[in-house]
Amino acid sequence: MRIIAGTAGGRRLKGPSGSGTRPMMDRAKEAVFSSLGGSVIDAAVLDLFAGTGSLGLEALSRGAESALFVERSRAALSALSANIAAVGLGGEIVSADVEAFLDGATGEFDLVFVDPPYALSLASVETILSALVDVLAEGALVVLHRRAGSGSPEPPPCLVEDSRRRYGDAEITRWVKEDA
Repeated sequence: MRIIAGTAGGRRLKGPSGSGTRPMMDRAKEAVFSSLGGSVIDAAVLDLFAGTGSLGLEALSRGAESALFVERSRAALSALSANIAAVGLGGEIVSADVEAFLDGATGEFDLVFVDPPYALSLASVETILSALVDVLAEGALVVLHRRAGSGSPEPPPCLVEDSRRRYGDAEITRWVKEDA
């Protein structure tokens, strides 16, 4: 697991012990960031189910302004903290359950990564997408990483599907926030 490009390109990231974290494959991550292009630059990034921080740190390496990492697993938080320190591009960690965090979240984010455990129910993913609406800037991008074939979540009407791609057993869906 590594940062692919940008100022920290090539830097290796630590993973937590155990099998509780499933980072996005480099091939899928590279495709996601290639498709995002310049929209990463100066973006306020929210990395939900952050795990190792791979997605948020990749965004920072490619020019994002800030990144907020939300994770609740102690093992993942330890690896995440070490990775943020090692990469040296900043980032803030919130140790919390994602749904609880979103209940009281404030601010506006331009780019949100939602990378939940594959076992998380479709209903929970839909709840998270609905809760995100209040913290999304106009034109914000939401990128969801799920197991292919696990069902397509129904997002709120203001999230318009921009793309859907499959990489091995992973499916990456991207939405754009439009006027409600």
